[in-house]
Amino acid sequence: MSDAALISNPNEEWVLPSRGIVGMACLILAEASIFVIFVVAYIFYMGKSLTGPTPKEVLTLPIFTSICLLSSSLTVHAAVSALSRSKRHLCSLWLAATVLLGGIFLAGTAHEWYDLIYNHGLTISTNLFGTTFYSLVGLHATHVLIGLIMLSLALWFSLRGQMTHEHTEKLEVLSLYWHFVDGVWVIVFLVVYVLGR
Repeated sequence: MSDAALISNPNEEWVLPSRGIVGMACLILAEASIFVIFVVAYIFYMGKSLTGPTPKEVLTLPIFTSICLLSSSLTVHAAVSALSRSKRHLCSLWLAATVLLGGIFLAGTAHEWYDLIYNHGLTISTNLFGTTFYSLVGLHATHVLIGLIMLSLALWFSLRGQMTHEHTEKLEVLSLYWHFVDGVWVIVFLVVYVLGR
């Protein structure tokens, strides 16, 4: 707010920003710095493995699961929007869709890891690629899992009728975390599956 606006309306009270949103923004900044470190390490060690398998030999583009995860940003936004309009049943439906899409992504990641470990012999200790791959993708998968647990709890409360219009801001804070997780995946996807191959 400008000084002129404050002078013209001196009785207007300044409203502090939401503690939840500020707290989540701080968490996201801290988590983003961790991801930057892991992404830089992946890029630095890209192509420096002395032994195979190499990314080109074993990685396939996870298009379907990526679409599912990125689509879940739309569904969680729709859930927040529905709750803000007091449409609790619609909020539950969108939350269920978000949990389902996030679950499909996580299941796809688990399937990819199973294939890499048991069919291609790529573990975290096989070579530099294995170490950086599992570290970066695993860090992201852990964040997806945490987000899914929180979203599942929100869905549980919503289905029980314990989430109302007054809880919109809390769901919005949770949605910010989920949008962050989705945004990080875009970077991980580009670095690991596009540039790294």
